[in-house]
Amino acid sequence: MSDADAATIARPAWRFDRPGDEQPSLREVNASIAVPQTGVWFRRLFAFMGPGYMVSVGYMDPGNWATDLAGGAQFGYTLLFIIMLSNLMAILLQALAARLGIATGRDLAQACRAYYPRPVNLMLWIACELAIIACDLAEVIGTAIALQLLFGIPLIGGAILTALDAFIVLLLMNKGFRYLEAFVVALLIIIFGCFAIQIFVAAPPAGTILHSMFVPSSEIVTNPTMLYIAIGIIGATVMPHNLYLHSSIVQTRAYERTDSGKRDAIKWATTDSTIALILALFVNASILIVAAVAFHDTGHHDVAEIGQAFELLSPLLGLSIASILFAVALLASGLNSTVTATLAGQIVMEGFLRLRIPQWARRLLTRGIAIVPVVIVTALYGERGTAQLLVFSQVVLSMQLPFAVVPLVQFVSDKKKMGNLAIPRGVAALAWVVAAIILVLNFKLLYDTVAG
Repeated sequence: MSDADAATIARPAWRFDRPGDEQPSLREVNASIAVPQTGVWFRRLFAFMGPGYMVSVGYMDPGNWATDLAGGAQFGYTLLFIIMLSNLMAILLQALAARLGIATGRDLAQACRAYYPRPVNLMLWIACELAIIACDLAEVIGTAIALQLLFGIPLIGGAILTALDAFIVLLLMNKGFRYLEAFVVALLIIIFGCFAIQIFVAAPPAGTILHSMFVPSSEIVTNPTMLYIAIGIIGATVMPHNLYLHSSIVQTRAYERTDSGKRDAIKWATTDSTIALILALFVNASILIVAAVAFHDTGHHDVAEIGQAFELLSPLLGLSIASILFAVALLASGLNSTVTATLAGQIVMEGFLRLRIPQWARRLLTRGIAIVPVVIVTALYGERGTAQLLVFSQVVLSMQLPFAVVPLVQFVSDKKKMGNLAIPRGVAALAWVVAAIILVLNFKLLYDTVAG
């Protein structure tokens, strides 16, 4: 039996609670990737590998660079605990998103539309679109800065050029979802390799790193500047639109749509995302560690812009290609983030509104919304204004998190919606604690901002 035949047989008989919701998420690729029913465990894991790595892209996108650089340069290794905490949150939340998609056959946007009143859905859709725009903003800035550093293209020109990346996604999607995943993984390998070399050269103190990762400092909460960057790190790491994305793309696998088949799929999908997010943790931590070694430890505490970091990195680390590696990884990160933002935008629009528009039109629309403020800020304030806008975009992302996290935890905890695949009470309690932490940190940021 061919892969195509197996995928066709495995396609579920879609059954939804409300009329009109009969279309599966990302229907053009839904259940399109065959899953072997027998054989060694590695073959089954390999069949499910891909969505986790696509999700991990959002955890090392250009927005992370701004917050991690600022955190490392100003506060050394202190905020490594926040990176570790946010990554653990991400592992849990992405596992829940995968569980929702596999157990119900709905992505998170479709679930919200099915179970919430129309006004609530409208609010959630607007919040999610704002998050996608904020993410797109970071991608535009990061890619434009990388093009400037590597090829001397002005920031405004680089920002406008990023509109062309829509065609990369369209080309890969037309060839098949596995091609899209392969493109993502290839760029992730480039990013990982670039930072592995820089960490080796930087030779940071292992003891200090481990202590900072696992022992939090009270200053993170009491210092408003540190808290602002910490929340930016959480916003840049636990990205709301990734929850919508993951709940959809796990359904590209043609697993058996039975309780046992779904349970098996949840196990492999969770393994896939956990491994991928450990890779993202390495990249995120590496950015902050390199900034701490190169800038904080040498007295350059004011380095918060990617351009500054590029200029200082090679002389301070004593490696001539360090700056080039840094810029190449940034460009790969910006290009990779295009994939997730494009798919997330399509999933959100179709799930909340049941509105289908051509992918190229959707991509150019969201990218255009992101390009305009970048061009305006760059023209008025130059590179410094762009750097501040980049950090601000990550704080905006963090502020949108509750609007995705709360519905997700509510759905996967509900046995009426999830059946036997609802999460246990202990996991549900942990998930609500994570949601509470996110809410408390956001309210603290709002209070500090209003109180000046």
